[in-house]
Amino acid sequence: VANEGGKHWTVNEVRALIRIWSDKNIQQQLEGTVRNKRIFEQVAARLQKFGIDRDWKQCRTKYKNLKHEYKSVKSAQDSGSTSKSMKFFNELDAILGHFTMEQASKSDNDESEKPPEWTEAKSEKDSVG
Repeated sequence: VANEGGKHWTVNEVRALIRIWSDKNIQQQLEGTVRNKRIFEQVAARLQKFGIDRDWKQCRTKYKNLKHEYKSVKSAQDSGSTSKSMKFFNELDAILGHFTMEQASKSDNDESEKPPEWTEAKSEKDSVG
């Protein structure tokens, strides 16, 4: 239809993506891995059930963009600025807000709570290149 990015996401499409993303199971999978094509294939398949036709790349790009935008709004707010805002901030804050503090307090090499496949994915990533 359009270029690589495809057509713009509608409000309902983004809502559906966020609803799927808010699934604890999806969050846990996304949190521990960089190689996440398989997860976004699941997300795309679930969007299809809502009648939303997006491929895994579009889902991943939208996820990354939303996450990036959320982080920039959040850090602006943390520094006292109220000028920055975004449409789905509250929904994303419900998903991402509780991660930020947890992540900061955990040390990087604390593998004890992660399922073994996350540890494998991490070392696989580290050995590339």
